[in-house]
Amino acid sequence: MVEVRIEKGDSGQRLNKFLMKYLKDAPSSFVYKMLRKKNIVLNDKKAKGDELLCVDDIVKLYLSDDTVAKFRGTNNVEVSKPKLGITILYEDDDIIAVHKKQGVLSQKAKKDDYSINEAIVDYVRTNKEKYKLSETFTPSVCNRLDMNTSGIILAGISLNGSQYLSKVLKDRTIDKYYYTLVMGHMNNIIHEKAYISKDNEKNISTVVTEAKYESLKTDAKFNPKDYSLIETEFTPISKGIDITLVKVKLITGKSHQIRAHLKHLGFPVAGDIKYGDRGFNNYLRDRYKLKNHLLHAGLVKLSEDIIIQDPLPSIFHKICIGEGIEIKDM
Repeated sequence: MVEVRIEKGDSGQRLNKFLMKYLKDAPSSFVYKMLRKKNIVLNDKKAKGDELLCVDDIVKLYLSDDTVAKFRGTNNVEVSKPKLGITILYEDDDIIAVHKKQGVLSQKAKKDDYSINEAIVDYVRTNKEKYKLSETFTPSVCNRLDMNTSGIILAGISLNGSQYLSKVLKDRTIDKYYYTLVMGHMNNIIHEKAYISKDNEKNISTVVTEAKYESLKTDAKFNPKDYSLIETEFTPISKGIDITLVKVKLITGKSHQIRAHLKHLGFPVAGDIKYGDRGFNNYLRDRYKLKNHLLHAGLVKLSEDIIIQDPLPSIFHKICIGEGIEIKDM
């Protein structure tokens, strides 16, 4: 007999869903048969499977150890030491926020990749007692950053946390801010809606104004599915000779939105090979060894009480000092 006490991470879901995850290699017919025969019970009572689980509920499986091991399959994952250092910016019982370095993947693209997602999973599993990791839930990042964008990564470490983050990100009920250095002087706040279109083959996006979008509708080849409405707010913080430190509020979230939108406005991002200015990039590379675009997800406001900040990386400070830019009002 195997006894499982329900932790917070598994509460709020139906018993049958929990069992399908716990006995991941078992057919659903087997699970329901065991429920009918009372070989699986909830709090020592017969269960149908549609009961909602609560913290400290007891699920008993009157099955042999071999049967449980067989159907658990690879769910008993070997805990490994994180291959990436984890810098925790915020954590509670349900969510964790960590710093992602430039050059690190948010989620793996290939089988053998090791991303910040795997690092979080390994870190939480090595601290299973602290985080009260459930029997069936695997932590996962809920927002993505480009490999060369640094900053805040949010992950659910419980089912409730993952559902909460997915909802607020989808509903856009949280505020996300990025920081960047751009070529030229941005003198005023720019809050603009526009349309973005991505060429998937070339992996490059183009931004057009709302007026331009309306005019494109008269083209016989126009397809509205090729365009998405975007909204971004750019706030200049301070300026150097021909460079501005900018705070970006990302209201919508499309691929390459910030970089493509800034190019469209005439303020290419520092170090951006895809959308940037070659001369500007060469200057920054030669003087400051900047090899990638400079974009940092530095502030997330989940609520009035939960504000997560990630300090600017050292390369920002290096360039700002060298170009006479004051870092203020972050």
